[in-house]
Order: sequence, then C-alpha cells, then structure tokens
Amino acid sequence: QLQLVESGGGLVQSGGSLRLSCAASGSNLDRYAVAWFRQAPGKEREGVSCIRASGGVTNYADSVKGRFTISRDNNKNTVYLQMHSLDPEDAGNYYCAAVNRLYYCSDYSYEYDYWGQGTQVTVSS
Repeated sequence: QLQLVESGGGLVQSGGSLRLSCAASGSNLDRYAVAWFRQAPGKEREGVSCIRASGGVTNYADSVKGRFTISRDNNKNTVYLQMHSLDPEDAGNYYCAAVNRLYYCSDYSYEYDYWGQGTQVTVSS
C-alpha cells in the first residue's frame, strides 16, 4: 500500500519561496503519476501541478505557471514542488496524490487513489 507524506510547508512572506516534498513508502513511486493539490479555507480543492511516472510530462494550473516547478526523484521515491514568488492567494493546505498509471497526468482529484495528509502553506502580505 502506497503511503505519502508531505513536508516543507510553513510561513513565508509574499514573494518568498518554499519547496514541498512528497515522500512515498510502501511501493516504488516510479509507476505512479503524482499531483499536487491545494485547498484554502472556504474554497474547493484545486489541482496545482502533476507529473507523469517517468517525469517527462508535467502540467500546471495557469495560476502557478512560471512560478512553480514540479519534479521527481524516483531513486528517492520523492516528488517535489518548488514554489517561487509566493502570493497570499497561494496559501492553503497542499496535498500530494498518486495513481498507479504510467502515461498519465491530470488535475482531477477523483482520479487519484492515494493521498497524503497535507502540509500547510501560509503566505503573509
């Protein structure tokens, strides 16, 4: 059973950077597509970015393009989300999610079978 644990969240000033990590255990992550989602209080969960199992294909929400970068190190069983130029609108609980599909990358949350507990990102203005 795949288990995911996020880390790297915290409090940052507007314009700052954070790097989130999603560490997997229980299975090799290299057969899983992985995505990052976020949810702010009172708002729906939204897809932020996804990456194919091979790492060759990535997608981003329009709101984060050019500022966020998703990557993966399958040797470390970890996926990262590097976030730059953070804005208070980026604040929320960030979740990583995975699905056992090779040629896949989607921001539909219902497509993902495994979820972490989330890591909180707070951006002060």
